[in-house]
Amino acid sequence: MSDIVQEAWRKYLIQLQAHPLRTKAITSGVLAGCSDLIAQKISGVKRLQLRRLLLIMLYGFAYSGPFGHFLHKLMDIIFRGKKGSKTVAKKVLLEQLTTSPWNNFFFMMYYGLVVEGRPWSLVRNKVRKDYPTVQLTAWKFWPIVGWINYQYMPIQLRVLFHSFVASCWAIFLNLKARSVAIKAA
Repeated sequence: MSDIVQEAWRKYLIQLQAHPLRTKAITSGVLAGCSDLIAQKISGVKRLQLRRLLLIMLYGFAYSGPFGHFLHKLMDIIFRGKKGSKTVAKKVLLEQLTTSPWNNFFFMMYYGLVVEGRPWSLVRNKVRKDYPTVQLTAWKFWPIVGWINYQYMPIQLRVLFHSFVASCWAIFLNLKARSVAIKAA
């Protein structure tokens, strides 16, 4: 079994080297799909909502993977040649003050408008109500992930690591979104 895993990992790294953007996009889409599948099961959905699953995978493929790819490239440009704990702290702070609020807002909007197909007024009100809690929770969790990512992960694996952790975070966001939708119904 370990030979199979090692060979798959080797092939993944080759694809990551040869086609970084495509590989990160596909990886993020697959992990987003896995997180939604888990969230659906945990939330008690009786029958798999395939449309929802595919739309969440599309979010990972078209947005999360490419966004992470270009974010980490930009961070390396901004902090070119700088290393150490102070630089890691600056990267984490910059990420938390810019991309974290945007990504959580964007996901909540995408989920409400595209995945659930709700009208703008309902989504706007839901985001107004839930966004502060989601973002405050994110600020308790994601700085640690960011620190680990910038401190210990080589640049080519940062999106993979982030996407893996984000799949867990997305379960939280999916369940949060779902619980509000169930209460409203």
